[in-house]
Amino acid sequence: MATTALFSQQLLPVKGIVNARDLGGYEVEGGRHVRTGKLIRAAHLADATDADIASLVSMPVTLVVDFRTDVDLKGKANRDVPGARYVNLPVDASGNAAATASEEEIKKVTGRKKFEVKKVIMFAAFNEKAKTIAREMYPTLLFNPDCQQQFARFLRLVVEAEDGAVLYHCTQGKDRTGIASALLLAALGASRGTIIADFDATNKIYEKDVKKYSRRVRFWGGKEEEIAVVKAFLGCNTDNFINALDSVDQKYGSMEAYLKGPMGLTEEDIRVLRERYLI
Repeated sequence: MATTALFSQQLLPVKGIVNARDLGGYEVEGGRHVRTGKLIRAAHLADATDADIASLVSMPVTLVVDFRTDVDLKGKANRDVPGARYVNLPVDASGNAAATASEEEIKKVTGRKKFEVKKVIMFAAFNEKAKTIAREMYPTLLFNPDCQQQFARFLRLVVEAEDGAVLYHCTQGKDRTGIASALLLAALGASRGTIIADFDATNKIYEKDVKKYSRRVRFWGGKEEEIAVVKAFLGCNTDNFINALDSVDQKYGSMEAYLKGPMGLTEEDIRVLRERYLI
């Protein structure tokens, strides 16, 4: 389980990369721990400073995996990390709700020029499509075949990444990145409690934004259903995440079965991951 002290240690000393955290330090089964400086979760790298990039190079980060879609990427292209391979594995967390939205709804929720969730949060909180996306986000990420395929590709990249550190991210480093972290931690033998704690730690990063925009939504008449949208888009809804994990157990029997099923991991893959990323 993540403690406040461990959370502080896991935060990368960077200024332009939000929610940048090292998975190192988590205890897993058998009393082993995740190696420090090997698995890094973060938000996008578009605003990284020169010092931030230098820090990533010194680790060294040799693989950057970006889960953002074309909509997310508008105006927010990553800065290059010299020496690192870049792989884009776009994951759409909006699922069928977005597919059935009108063009005008999509423009309002995503923004016409680039994705700026804070600018559209007031609209999104009272929009039925946005409510559906917020409610179904984690089941979509875990059960949608297209999402499963991309996360399976991600895990394969991590299995095959022999040297250096792997940095993986989405826009805010919370939902898609959070699911990726959960899968990695599960494969490494972390407890359900540790997986949940790592996912929930994002709410410490975005706590001020969530409180600020929740107050605004309440001022305009929003109730708990609308506040849930704010939490989903600006923070992460841990209760929904826990429910999604329970659904994995119900459908597949266990997270291990899920990893060996749609995620495509073998016993040898899991052995390789634990040998490389645990101490």
